[in-house]
Amino acid sequence: MSADHLPTPQQRALGHVAGLSSGPAVDPALRVTLNFHPDRAVRGGPLLEALAETGVYLSQFVTGTSNGGLTAHPGGDRWRWESRIFDGAYDGAAASERPVYGALNFRRKAVGGAPRFGSAHLRLTAATLERTTFCYPDSFLEPSDFGTADRMGLIALALADRQDALDDYIEAQVHGPVRLDRDVEALVLDPCYRGTPVEAAAGRLPCPVEWHDGFRLTVEELRRHPAYRGPEFVELGARIAVGGGLDPRIVGAAADTGGHDPQAVKRVWHYLARFGAPADTAS
Repeated sequence: MSADHLPTPQQRALGHVAGLSSGPAVDPALRVTLNFHPDRAVRGGPLLEALAETGVYLSQFVTGTSNGGLTAHPGGDRWRWESRIFDGAYDGAAASERPVYGALNFRRKAVGGAPRFGSAHLRLTAATLERTTFCYPDSFLEPSDFGTADRMGLIALALADRQDALDDYIEAQVHGPVRLDRDVEALVLDPCYRGTPVEAAAGRLPCPVEWHDGFRLTVEELRRHPAYRGPEFVELGARIAVGGGLDPRIVGAAADTGGHDPQAVKRVWHYLARFGAPADTAS
């Protein structure tokens, strides 16, 4: 076979996962969502400004940032997980060729399929399902259950599993570039960003902007859950709160100051995402 006809890394990865998958085809009305924090910086600048400039949502192998663990480098955990799941398809590939991560929003949450990773999300088109692979649980747990659009047995597994609300997602890996002008139905934001630079930057993207009902957590409610992530993170949340409450913009501002451990701020976000979710997504 000539080099021109060799399968691409994306084709190899999709074919390998398809061979590991079983079950019925996914409901085409379901969507993959890419959750993220819209007010965080990427390579020294605002994330949404970078999206507007490139028009493409990039993996952490390219950006060097993550809302989860930052292990996307040769030999790192993310590299190793991808090598195992995709049978080495990306081992020699350029960073820009690697998949981006999201979740199948099988519960149809207004805040996206995996709010653990941010208050905003890009809702992808139905067409992207055909080039997406899935696993349950998250790939960092080295799962043995996989899915594709044609073979999606993971929803039944997830529905039968009693997980915390922040862990209740089917991970999605979208292969090939995610272009905002072609592959995104909408950017969905928290209303705390209305009238802010985040909204202004969102308006420059080549996709529609929508709003969900918003995350909001009072300090009073926060203090009822010291065991969830730890009392030290409850106290940090209480210190950074404004007007007796937290929202994504307040937590983002605390992250931007550089005066707090980023991992500690992430756990405050977990409190807000878990106990301050809109009513239609709380559980």
